Amino acid sequence: MPAPISRIASLSAGKIDDNARWEEYLEYRSAYSGPIVHDLDVSERYTISVRGAGGRPIPNAVVTVLADCRVLFQGRTYANGQTVFFPNIYEGGANAQTFEVQVRKGNLIESMVFDRGRGFDWAVELDLNRRPTESVPLDVLFLLDATGSMADEIDRIKSTILFISERINALPSEPDVLFGMVAYRDRGDDFITRTYPFEPDVQKFVHAIRGVEADGGNDEPESLNFALHVALNDMEWREGNAIRLVFLISDAPPHLDYEDDYDYAVEMQNAARRGIKIFPIASSGLDRQGEYIFRQIALHTMGRFIFLLYDGSTPHKVGQYSVENLDELIVGLVEEELAHLSW
Repeated sequence: MPAPISRIASLSAGKIDDNARWEEYLEYRSAYSGPIVHDLDVSERYTISVRGAGGRPIPNAVVTVLADCRVLFQGRTYANGQTVFFPNIYEGGANAQTFEVQVRKGNLIESMVFDRGRGFDWAVELDLNRRPTESVPLDVLFLLDATGSMADEIDRIKSTILFISERINALPSEPDVLFGMVAYRDRGDDFITRTYPFEPDVQKFVHAIRGVEADGGNDEPESLNFALHVALNDMEWREGNAIRLVFLISDAPPHLDYEDDYDYAVEMQNAARRGIKIFPIASSGLDRQGEYIFRQIALHTMGRFIFLLYDGSTPHKVGQYSVENLDELIVGLVEEELAHLSW
């Protein structure tokens, strides 16, 4: 049995919301000159907000965007009742002048037409009296890079995960929380992915992940494409009114040179379609390519880009940020998601 993990001094971190600092993000994107990425044209963005009676946000509404009767985009609203649509990444979206937005929640359906370029915040109201939700279903998955380059931090990160899990489980809002993990390495290692199914008992989850060790991964990129696909498709996520969150922790970008591999750019769009929000956390050594990809993933799923700090600083191109305890930062993000459903 693995030895108990004692409480280790917490890591410091910063975070940014590129959807909130949109012009800064476009400047960052335009200035990028690092290794190849699977770039998508996000220069034009529309935020779609779904509200019910009293202006309450409606989560898990299915949003479909069409142009000329052709489906371009489908996504689920997050806890804040929003999703984002980037028309230029879809075939038929670049030249469309009007978009039809269909919103479905249960048996309710609303449809509206919006002109391109006439406002970038689209609001749709449903005749739905949503009551504050008690014991919100909350699925929290940790997607952890367990390769050798993480060896200097894995114990601190595991300690953080254990502490966070216990804190979330004890929140005053008493969410109906499940915890899961996908640990990943690279092709040629002992394993590519190792899954820890969603577990309602935080103590059982804590016990299960204590044996995770860092090893393998002899080159810098890792099998993140495959791991992201496993995390989204092989774990038993709850549907319905659940909040679904992924915390991706890694110090390396995905391999973009593997044949017969999945594509993180496709997977992040699949996450948005299913209402799964991803918070990438950059560990030490994440390069420019990794930062760009992590920020892409956060942008498309309305998450945040989180980065660990060393001596209070970061090499990432993130502008201004505040320094926070990583434990508190992550718990605060979970509380923020839950708060949208409490009014």
